[in-house]
Amino acid sequence: MIVVTGATGNVGRPLTRALAEAGQQVTAVSRHAAAVPDGVRHVAADLAEPAGLEPVLAGAKALFLLLAGDMHAAGASPADIIAQAADSGVRQVVLLTSQGVATRPYGPTRIAMRAVEDVLRASGLDWTILRPGGFASNALWWAESVRAQRVVAAPFGDVGVPVIDPADIAEVAAACLLDHQHTGAVYELTGPERITPRQQTEAIAAALASPVRFHDLTRDEAKAAMSQNMPVELAADTLDILGSPNPAELRVSPDVRRILGRAPRPFADWAARNIAAFH
Repeated sequence: MIVVTGATGNVGRPLTRALAEAGQQVTAVSRHAAAVPDGVRHVAADLAEPAGLEPVLAGAKALFLLLAGDMHAAGASPADIIAQAADSGVRQVVLLTSQGVATRPYGPTRIAMRAVEDVLRASGLDWTILRPGGFASNALWWAESVRAQRVVAAPFGDVGVPVIDPADIAEVAAACLLDHQHTGAVYELTGPERITPRQQTEAIAAALASPVRFHDLTRDEAKAAMSQNMPVELAADTLDILGSPNPAELRVSPDVRRILGRAPRPFADWAARNIAAFH
């Protein structure tokens, strides 16, 4: 059995489906009740309380652990989940952290992520670490304003980074969970090319077949908006990357192609598949 945390999110949902389609027994974990593919067991659990995961992890061979924004909040201890997994007999963990662990190692949330990575390395479990850059699905933050006003409001409109489609992250995670050749590897996951928020707006407009206007936010305006959905420290770290990406953050990684045998999907593909959210 494979346990997938964050199973209703942009990565967890397609990962759960891919593992089920590969014939694996899957337990999907999320904070609230949710629909899952046929044959998948769903468990509602709070990852901020690792002791409550004991019945979820019992009998599992592998765990996909996603360090979502709320896992960086005060009191959360994702390292305890790794300890609980080891105590429960789990043999393999695929951990999703962030590209910023390597490119911005001194940001507060990156220090915390690095600590979790170090705990996993020292756990005695088989492990793989995935470090994605920015998610294409972050564009969903703009969905309400696109629906209501046909406008995207975002900072740093002409600064581009190679954002990655969460579906590609899910496929890579599935490959790592199903093939032990990836044990002990750290993969950096990016999209195929740099793309700016203004260009993302154009891709959404093309998928909508309707004009969409771009409005440049200040950093402070963006931080205030993002902090409604994530810890302030994580918002600040994210804006540092979006506003002033360093050479490592501008680099297009070969790892998706290396693992999946194909190029990562461009942002336009993500926009076309998810355009219903913007109608």
